[in-house]
Amino acid sequence: MTSVPDLQAVEHLGDRELRSAFGSFPTGVTALCALGENGPDGMVASAFTAASLAPPLVTVCVQRTSATWPRLRRQPHLGVSILAAGQEAACRSLSARTGERFAGVAWEAAGSGAVFVTGAVSWLDCVVHDELPAGDHVIVVLRIRRLLATRDRLPLVFHASRFRALAG
Repeated sequence: MTSVPDLQAVEHLGDRELRSAFGSFPTGVTALCALGENGPDGMVASAFTAASLAPPLVTVCVQRTSATWPRLRRQPHLGVSILAAGQEAACRSLSARTGERFAGVAWEAAGSGAVFVTGAVSWLDCVVHDELPAGDHVIVVLRIRRLLATRDRLPLVFHASRFRALAG
């Protein structure tokens, strides 16, 4: 048996070390979007996962300081777009803190008000099912009402603070 190296106590670590540890796990990238009063509104989230098949649920983690989430959560339906490889520019635009997030981003709206990024791997038309406090974030549980999934595109992957490509 080998010995475990000395682990650092979390309370002695800063945000940079935690981000580095969290960033060692590759994630997909999603866009949460809906039609608001002034057109499409949305944000990017990489802390996304499938939660349940019955009922069909997914989760996404949103920062408590987000100015976008309070607007989105009021909408009857949210579009979750699982971004595709090659959609780095759309991701950067939708994650901008200022300016027009949808500038240069092709999008489509469903009759429900959910907004989807054109060319994404999958689209999920969702409603907010629950919200759970989790430190400086909120875990948002979304119930899927409708979906469209493709198998002909690879997902956009974020790992170690960089976009990565999967071998196709």
